[in-house]
Amino acid sequence: MAAPKALILDSRAVLRAAGPDVRPFLQGMISNDVEKVTASHSIWSAFLTPQGKFLHEFFVSLDPGDSDALLIDCESARRDDLRRRLSLYKLRSKVTIADANEEFSVAALFGDDAATTLKLPAEPGATTAFAGGIAFVDPRLAELGARALLPRQKAEAALRDAGFAAAELADYDRLRIDLGVPDGSRDLEVERSPLLENGFDELHGVDWDKGCFMGQELTARTKYRALIKKRLMPVEIDGPAPEPDTPVTRDGKDVGTMRSSAAQAGLALIRLDALDGELRAGEAKLSPRKPAWARY
Repeated sequence: MAAPKALILDSRAVLRAAGPDVRPFLQGMISNDVEKVTASHSIWSAFLTPQGKFLHEFFVSLDPGDSDALLIDCESARRDDLRRRLSLYKLRSKVTIADANEEFSVAALFGDDAATTLKLPAEPGATTAFAGGIAFVDPRLAELGARALLPRQKAEAALRDAGFAAAELADYDRLRIDLGVPDGSRDLEVERSPLLENGFDELHGVDWDKGCFMGQELTARTKYRALIKKRLMPVEIDGPAPEPDTPVTRDGKDVGTMRSSAAQAGLALIRLDALDGELRAGEAKLSPRKPAWARY
């Protein structure tokens, strides 16, 4: 059996949210339940516009060095925007939001026995201390493997010593895309994408029992009134891989948009009423596939 793989994700960064009001503050801001974050459990969540459209997605874990602080694994290129937007709503809350990227590297751990190597059950969000940081089974899907937030200067050595083989981004992208899981703003349009078109409900990114959060009313209306007309889904690509944002067409009419891709696999946002015809994007033919976890 092949060794599990590890990849330092340069596209991800870490923020630290701390202070006596950090949990109630974030609870009113993000789509998932912050109270579920413990030393043994991490979550995946989103921050939305008041109109319920995507701004940021991230993972939230307990800081192993400070039980009153939370670590936020977010998109590196957009971390300053996330920090700024959250800070706008702090008002008198006793909360600090600081860059912790010099302290931590983010790694994806995947392949055969990734969770077992970390001594974790194959349960989404299961978390443990690891190599001076933390590791957790991906809260979206256990099939994605695990993630780790590790001291930056020791991350690669720690992963190697634990038995993980070095991987390429294409390896991880192919796994993620085959499973139909979005990757932040590569797959969701900022200030335009509703969460539920992109699998956040089934992928454990929304808690419907936690109470109000930014954009909650319109997100709930989309769910309970069955207003979802498009879905992000894996597509097999026959031909040259289309660039992101390439229109997807059926009989010459736009029915969707291409998102990220890896080799001959990709993700595309496609109208559900257009799945029974021939789909094309640029010079390629697309064959969509419903992920096993999806409900539509």
